[in-house]
Amino acid sequence: MLDKAIDMPELFKALEFAAFKHKNQRRKGPENLPYINHPIQVASMLISVGEEYNTNLLIAAILHDTIEDTDTTEEEIQQIFGEKVAELVMEVTDDKNLFWEARKQLQIETAPFASYEAKLLKIADKVCNVRDLVINSPEKWTLERKLEYLDWACDVVAGIRGTNEALENIFDEWIAKARKFYNT
Repeated sequence: MLDKAIDMPELFKALEFAAFKHKNQRRKGPENLPYINHPIQVASMLISVGEEYNTNLLIAAILHDTIEDTDTTEEEIQQIFGEKVAELVMEVTDDKNLFWEARKQLQIETAPFASYEAKLLKIADKVCNVRDLVINSPEKWTLERKLEYLDWACDVVAGIRGTNEALENIFDEWIAKARKFYNT
């Protein structure tokens, strides 16, 4: 039986922190949604589809883009949310000093060696991003870039299959919807 006892005060502290950090950011789609919706969707995907109730994992899901996309530091996350959360966030954070192509290739290469929690987070993140390509697609992305993203996401998830069947199945469903949507 799964322990469903999520530390709600810590989870809400993470939501408040991430909402503040992402306050001026928007998703790239035509609806111009607040960026904070994305990490909330990733955490929700882990709970509702993946049936994952690990508080540190859910907090890391909410914080997973803060270091990459805001002025947040690893030390700040460690001080506020603890070492385990900081380690998990760092495990899924791209090195922005690298070119885009190198960062993406590194994700493919390192994903199979990630911790169980990082693999779960990567799959949930990819599901939400692929879903957004269908329902709130970035306006400035060309068709070629969208298709490249789908191929890349498939490559990342291919290296971590066997982690959570339900998350992998919904990833496959959204990939199929996206390919149909883009007629490929």
